[in-house]
Amino acid sequence: MDLHTLKIFQTVANVGSISQAARELQYAQSNITMKIQQLESDLQTTLFYRHNRGTALTAKGSMLLTYTEKIFDLIEETKNVMTDDQTPRGPLIIGSMETTAAVRLPVLFSKYHKDFPEVDLTLKTGSTEQNIQAVLQYELDGAFVAGPINHPDLIQKEVFEEELVLITDTVHPPISSIIDIRTRTVLVFHTGCAYREKLEQWLHQEKIIPNKIMEFGTMDGIIGCVSAGLGISMLPYSVIAKHIQEGTLRQHSLPNPYGKVKTMFIYRKEKYLPTSLLKFIDMLSD
Repeated sequence: MDLHTLKIFQTVANVGSISQAARELQYAQSNITMKIQQLESDLQTTLFYRHNRGTALTAKGSMLLTYTEKIFDLIEETKNVMTDDQTPRGPLIIGSMETTAAVRLPVLFSKYHKDFPEVDLTLKTGSTEQNIQAVLQYELDGAFVAGPINHPDLIQKEVFEEELVLITDTVHPPISSIIDIRTRTVLVFHTGCAYREKLEQWLHQEKIIPNKIMEFGTMDGIIGCVSAGLGISMLPYSVIAKHIQEGTLRQHSLPNPYGKVKTMFIYRKEKYLPTSLLKFIDMLSD
């Protein structure tokens, strides 16, 4: 078993077909087949089920794929360690909830870009659940999520605490109880949003079923529709403060523990972290 064979195995596993893997690697299909058979012989196990549409991993094959990905990740990490001269440079991909990206990150990103111009900084927005999975799958170097987060492969750093409020249009009467909103349409982000989960926990705890739930993909969409009187929503005060001051929205306080949520920065628990990420984490402390 060598790295070349493992790369072939990984490609077949990912594309689900020996013929497709042969095209992708630009090898003869017979060579791919021979390498897989040799690997199965060396390990004395069956790695793939063969069927008319291609291949599917066996239980042992899935296990080997996990180890193969760890091996190649470790090789890539070794290369990074050997070539890292402690000067922040190269790509740095950060994930964030849309609300955090809109209000909290512009100043931070501007300062980081000014201090470390050789870093190719990219921001990707998504829900807390999406960001966690993207960090674990090496698609993001780190991410801002609603916490706390308990995962053995992640390190979390608290960066700030958000105050959550209910928002309505300006003509909505004061909300003194959750009963006051049971007939209203609730406007939320897609499943995986921590603020939506907080609102749903509160409704569930009080045994309230909202009249209707509408999902939105953007914060601006939620704010605009709430302002127009379509329904109510729950968002961080920092996001809607400007709209409150301008008189286009009305805020209503939430009871504890639903009125507070911590924003954490998460990254993988690894021995080596690129200098670009270390500098970003240091800047969060500042």
